[in-house]
Amino acid sequence: MIEQENIPFNKQFTLRGIVIGSIGSAVLTMSSMYVALKLGALPWPIIFVALVSMFFLKRLGKTNVQEINVTHTAMSAGAMTGGGLAFTLPGIYMLNPNANVNFFQLFFVIAGGVILGLIFTALIRKYFIETQDLPYAMGVAAAETVSVGDEGGKKAGLLFASLGSSGLFTFIRDGIPAFFGKTIIPAAIMNQKMLALGSAGGVWLSPMLISIGYIIGPLAIGVWFLGALIGDAGVLIAGTKTGIFDAATAATVKSSLGIGLMVGTGIGIIIKGIIPKAKEIFSPMFKKASYSGGFIDLRWTPIVIAALAFVFTIVCKMGVAASIITILGVWLATVMSAQVVGQSGINPMEIFGIIVLLAAKAVSRIGQTEAFFITAIVAIACGLAGDVLNDFKAGHILKTNPKAQWLAQCIGGLVGIFVSLGVFYVVVKAYGAEAFGAGKMFSAPQAGAVAAMVGGIPHVGAFVIGLLAAFILYMFNFPIMTLGLGVYLPFFLSLTAFIGGALSFIVKKATPATHKRGNGLIIASGILGGEAVIGVVIAIFQAVAGFAEIK
Repeated sequence: MIEQENIPFNKQFTLRGIVIGSIGSAVLTMSSMYVALKLGALPWPIIFVALVSMFFLKRLGKTNVQEINVTHTAMSAGAMTGGGLAFTLPGIYMLNPNANVNFFQLFFVIAGGVILGLIFTALIRKYFIETQDLPYAMGVAAAETVSVGDEGGKKAGLLFASLGSSGLFTFIRDGIPAFFGKTIIPAAIMNQKMLALGSAGGVWLSPMLISIGYIIGPLAIGVWFLGALIGDAGVLIAGTKTGIFDAATAATVKSSLGIGLMVGTGIGIIIKGIIPKAKEIFSPMFKKASYSGGFIDLRWTPIVIAALAFVFTIVCKMGVAASIITILGVWLATVMSAQVVGQSGINPMEIFGIIVLLAAKAVSRIGQTEAFFITAIVAIACGLAGDVLNDFKAGHILKTNPKAQWLAQCIGGLVGIFVSLGVFYVVVKAYGAEAFGAGKMFSAPQAGAVAAMVGGIPHVGAFVIGLLAAFILYMFNFPIMTLGLGVYLPFFLSLTAFIGGALSFIVKKATPATHKRGNGLIIASGILGGEAVIGVVIAIFQAVAGFAEIK
């Protein structure tokens, strides 16, 4: 068994761990970029990197769970950096294949997103991980994987049996179609009657999402599913059947309402949760960490933020007002990302980018390319925030030094900056700007959604209603954090998560003994990990094959 207690900083943050983490970050950034561009998918890498880190460090000997945790923190950072880029910037070429994009500017856009994501995540870590103690299902699963995998025995057998079963199912569902062109298990079972009415009714055959629902618990999942019923049964189906909306209008009302609910909840969190604790949260920007209760000295951050505002304004040509709105927007967006990821395990980073873009467009005139710069900065920051906070949750459980984790995330993010920019450059040069878009070499569907939204909110009325409703309900302590997510997401995803939440409710009622619920958590973590690991492995193989074609 590896050592677990009283581990000094230099045994957690090690040279070998950072080397392994940096190499892993480069590999995952490349694979995540390619698969996000090709398929619009971005599997959470945390379980995969936890297992990889544990494998290599145990082979080297004399390791501990904290060193493993720090190593996989560095390894996963680049994937989210690449995802934020792939989910936004290809939209530039979708709207204008002749766009002249300056890759020097892109470097500062990506770097700005990474730096802001790291700063704001460091500032809000304590609030979401310790004060609010949000579930962060991915982080919990990673901690369970590392600690139980190390302990061995029956619990380890239970974990890896469930992981293997889920992995095998995922390979049959996704791997066989990807490698052999044959479908044995469909990705989802859809309801044709609901589809005819404009709803993505059905169930996604995803062990991972069921496990997320189980870990998050019945309350948050119940609210999530209520949102799905409001969005699909209420707006799409009832709205069109009664003639209130046509199908196209109903779809825009649903998406705008969902976005409004998420923004309203985020504003509520800032006003009710962040601002009253502003002194505690933001004091590390002005005091030594030891005096402010923080884990790292962040007194340099106001200078860095001012420098980024200058770079965004002058180098990236976004203008003063848009640059300021972007930086303030990252603050709001990382808060929303923190709560959405913590409650649902899903991080709609490109949506947060769109929200800030719309705010920037309301106060300034910006060019089309600069509009995508804003969404990319925000999406990258939010992607990194979701990843960092999952890692911090795992670290909190494993009693890892958060400073060691944050520094590792900085290194992994730095690797991600250069690798993601390099991959994007190679793809553009190899295939041309015309390669992006629906039905083309790189569909990049999220970037397509961003391109469609550059013109504005589809239905302003629904957005405002959602924003005000969520804000008021949150201020009166209604547990609505996942309501907007349910309205916005396709119904089949929400139903799958609801199944997991229902199973959690049944297990807690039927088996009140703590150890049995603990076994349920281990099984759920293994099932979640199996799909996550195989998803990343498939992504790596697809990326290798794709880059081989480029060569």
